[in-house]
Order: sequence, then structure tokens, then C-alpha cells
Amino acid sequence: MTRILVIQGAGMDRRGKEQVEIFGSETLDEINAQIMREAAALGMEVELFQSNDEDLVVKKLIDTDPGEFAALLINPGGFTMTKGPLPETIGQLGFPAYEIHASNPSARKVQSTLQPHCKGSICGFGYVGYRMAMQVIQDLEMEVNSP
Repeated sequence: MTRILVIQGAGMDRRGKEQVEIFGSETLDEINAQIMREAAALGMEVELFQSNDEDLVVKKLIDTDPGEFAALLINPGGFTMTKGPLPETIGQLGFPAYEIHASNPSARKVQSTLQPHCKGSICGFGYVGYRMAMQVIQDLEMEVNSP
């Protein structure tokens, strides 16, 4: 079974409570429940992790065995423009990372420092972006594993 690590970054615990006009009314619990349902429908297993502390996110990634997950999906939230250790840590993972944003950061003149270290990114499709990323991961896994 394909396993994916989903990291919800800084401020994601405030979704549905603040900046609803930008990020929507879904709470993090609702977003995570949707991710779990969609992963199950695709035959995937997901581990969810959320922190407002960049050091804890970095520790989680460093402590992760490269063979444990097929991919990382990260909605960095407030870590999008970090100058801390997170971008380099993502770049050193033993599995691909995909950056997810419900909104389009570029429309707000926000440039991600993580995206250059990711295999790809999905922005502006709301929380459907997680499903899109999981479908891409599944398709890529099938390509790699087909004879």
C-alpha cells in the first residue's frame, strides 16, 4: 500500500477560523478527514502531522525513514517563505515532496522558498489539491511499477 506523509504547516490549525475569504471555511479537521477519505478511496495510507513550529516539522522529516513513504504532501501555510532549515530538509528527503496550497500564493505576491526543493506543486484548487496530488502520486507509482 502506498504511504504518504501529509504535513500541515504553520497556521493550518486556524483554517476555517481566519482569512476565510482566502482559504475557505473548512477547518483543519475537515480538511484532514477529506484527505483520509480520498486516500482510502485511492488505496493509500496517510500519516498526518501539523505543527506551527518549523523545528518540529524539520525533526519529523529528519526522523522519517526514506523508505517509509512514497511522497510528502506539504501545505506549508506560514512556512511558505521560511528562511529556516525546512527548504533544505525537504530537498534532502529520500522521497519526492509536493507543495500544496488551497489558494494561489503568487496572486498575493508570495513566493515559496520550499517549491524549488519539491518535485511539483499544486496551487489554487482549494483542498481538492490534495486529491490531485495523491492521484498524480498513484499514477507515477503505477508507471514505475508497470512491466
